[in-house]
Amino acid sequence: MVSVLVVNDQSLQRLALRMLLAAEPDLDCVGEAVDGEAAVRAVGELRPDVVLMDAHLSRPDSIGTIRRLARPARVADAPRAAPVPARPPRVLVLTPAGQEGYAYAALRAGARGFLLNDAAPEELTAAVRVVAAGEAVITPALTRALIDAVRLQRTSRPLRPAAGLDVLTGRERDVLVAVASGWSNAEIAERLSIAPTTVKTHVSNLLTKIGARARVQAVTFAYESGLVRPAA
Repeated sequence: MVSVLVVNDQSLQRLALRMLLAAEPDLDCVGEAVDGEAAVRAVGELRPDVVLMDAHLSRPDSIGTIRRLARPARVADAPRAAPVPARPPRVLVLTPAGQEGYAYAALRAGARGFLLNDAAPEELTAAVRVVAAGEAVITPALTRALIDAVRLQRTSRPLRPAAGLDVLTGRERDVLVAVASGWSNAEIAERLSIAPTTVKTHVSNLLTKIGARARVQAVTFAYESGLVRPAA
């Protein structure tokens, strides 16, 4: 049974999400929270597997809330009344279209997945299961938009030197460049003349080596490490 905490500042939406989860035999909505502070407290008390969080939730510091939920052991200012869970919950964010910048920051803060808030009910419940299993969920459309956002990003500081790239093999670097270009596994296999299963293995290995949970985080790494440069 996957336990879920629903975090949303709209009572009607919280009710709808709770009813949706209740209809699934393997999903259990163990509680609700209306803002970030309540969510942090509820996670400490209820120990949910997944936090289903609305992107508009804690407007003053939504990224900070995600960081506190996903990495509670690293947060010095967590409420003393809220015990730190043995394993942080996986955070799944519902976001409106056009919030690629928010999604980029939230991934860096520790979010495990994103769905557009107009996703079909079966997409949402499937995403909860995937995130609970430790995998990442990001829709193809959002992935492409995030890649474009990272590619066009202008930073006020120079990109860091290629620290960390030495852990990757030459082929893994080739695959990472392809991932940062937005290619699918099938496209990478065709262009590099390798089997799709080999591509999948390379992607899995390089994600593990650079400490990324999803392809979009690998894209971020590729640009920040200097392996790929932002377009002019």
